[in-house]
Amino acid sequence: MTTMNRIDYARHAGVDRKTISRWIKAGKYIVLSGEDIDVEASDRAVALWRDSTDGRTKNAAKSEPSPRSETGDADPDSADSFVKTFMLANGASWTKEEASRVKENYLALLTKLEFQQKDGQLIELEQAEKVLFDCFRAQRDSWLNWPARVAPLMAADLDVPADRMTEVLAEHVHKHITSLGEPEFNAEED
Repeated sequence: MTTMNRIDYARHAGVDRKTISRWIKAGKYIVLSGEDIDVEASDRAVALWRDSTDGRTKNAAKSEPSPRSETGDADPDSADSFVKTFMLANGASWTKEEASRVKENYLALLTKLEFQQKDGQLIELEQAEKVLFDCFRAQRDSWLNWPARVAPLMAADLDVPADRMTEVLAEHVHKHITSLGEPEFNAEED
């Protein structure tokens, strides 16, 4: 274990001495060994938790991932290498910053959806399907009843038998409704 004082570690990490003092006060990144700073542990913490796009982190020494043993297991002394190996084996190749950004975006969208639902702007899919089904059923019933209402009036205007006019109109309306089929609702369609 290598140790340094705050001034030397600040120079090593490429940051100001006051930054090191702020990190220690906040309990971030810096691992102390008595009054001195444990360089290897602090470098690992800085590399793992600090934003990798920050140019000041490039000067900090980064430890190499521990080699795998012959059995294929990660070095048990290094939790960082175990986590990295586990994440890579399971397809998680994002950096901590990318994963955190994606997580925060999804949480923000989820919160927005919850708000819209509580505000009454969103409804459940089952409820929407029921409303659409009832609406189409009402239209269908209206069309099925239409020939009985208008056929006698049309028959009087055309001077033809009312019962024959009702049969002809009902037949054509039934054909039209049958060609439309049952209403289907697909949420994925745009």
